[in-house]
Amino acid sequence: MAPVTIELTTADDAIRFGRSLGMSLRAGDLVLLAGPLGAGKTTMTRGIADGMGVSGRVSSPTFVLARVHSAPDGGVALVHVDAYRLGGDLSELDDLDLDAELEQSAVVVEWGEGLAEPLSEDRLVVRIERHADDTRTVSFEPHGTWKARVDTLP
Repeated sequence: MAPVTIELTTADDAIRFGRSLGMSLRAGDLVLLAGPLGAGKTTMTRGIADGMGVSGRVSSPTFVLARVHSAPDGGVALVHVDAYRLGGDLSELDDLDLDAELEQSAVVVEWGEGLAEPLSEDRLVVRIERHADDTRTVSFEPHGTWKARVDTLP
């Protein structure tokens, strides 16, 4: 299956896309956000959190590695992970016990490509490419059950 791509022209577009993605997430979902510094991974995660209706301010968890945003009324929580500092160290990622979190939460991992794939065969890789004019191209690479769900994304 060839990756699906969309164009985002503003940060608001990234938030809107993230909101739509967040509304479709459920417990057990793993989303890996890939792209260079400044691509908009955290901005997109803000939209995801808004779409999921979780609590707490979403910011880059670079220094704490992971933040859990709970959902009201027993909804699905969001675990937001920033794997940038791990530098490929799987043991630190394993120490976060994310596979257990996946059972009751949706997990979004920034910089997780090439590192977090072992967490689940059912994952969505979202690659964000930033262009010189500050627009972005977003492509989706679905794995496992995401192959059947990718068509439902905005």
